[in-house]
Amino acid sequence: MGILNTLLRSVTWWNSQTLNTQFYTWRKGVKVGEDEQGNIYYRTRDSKRRWVIFNGEAEASRVSPDWHGWLHHTFNDPPTDNPLAHKSWEKPHEENLTGTSLAYAPAGSIRRKAPAERRDYEAWSPE
Repeated sequence: MGILNTLLRSVTWWNSQTLNTQFYTWRKGVKVGEDEQGNIYYRTRDSKRRWVIFNGEAEASRVSPDWHGWLHHTFNDPPTDNPLAHKSWEKPHEENLTGTSLAYAPAGSIRRKAPAERRDYEAWSPE
């Protein structure tokens, strides 16, 4: 299985990281921190470049707002050094589930196993 994983990483970027990214990270990367999903964040020694190595599928919505701000140079300090203050009413960060089986489907959706029966709608039929 190790050879297959190496081959996949050499030709695809959505399976964690490519071999080139791994080499660049090894040569120039300084580990800054890790989030609750296991994604690891790096920067160069001069702090000009910042990047993330995803734990699993590379999906941008898996990056929390705290780390997103750091990645895009909105914040100078990473959340590990200077965490953002969160309000009591804020919900925890979730990745975008659109297009997956876990995506939201309203009660009348045909994607539900048992769509709700609608009594407030009468289909139009020509006379």
